[in-house]
Amino acid sequence: MVNTSDKTASEHQENYDVLVSLSECTATDASTVFEVLRHSFASDRAASEAPAETNGPRPTVWSATVDVSATKEPAGRASLDGSVTVDAQGGYWAIDRLREHLGKTFTVESAGTSAGDQEQEVRLRLTSR
Repeated sequence: MVNTSDKTASEHQENYDVLVSLSECTATDASTVFEVLRHSFASDRAASEAPAETNGPRPTVWSATVDVSATKEPAGRASLDGSVTVDAQGGYWAIDRLREHLGKTFTVESAGTSAGDQEQEVRLRLTSR
């Protein structure tokens, strides 16, 4: 049996991109989570793309894609006013890396997992430490 937890990102054949969707939170808390992710990983969400509140009967969901293959900066301190629901979809190693990184800044609670052959989707609940 091969222990894949000891392999570096370059040794993995998996895709390093993780689709991250934030919901059930304020725009301010979504912005805080995206800021933590953007400072740590390459992201398709620019700093100028701040989440904005929307009105209407449907829930608001903000999304970004992050490349977790390399960390740009260590996780910093951040505080949330409430909880944030994170739905993340990607390869197993990439999801584990994202969860581990978020756990350095926030309290992370698993709220569900859907596993596939090469990808998984997880629902996490983030709160301040």
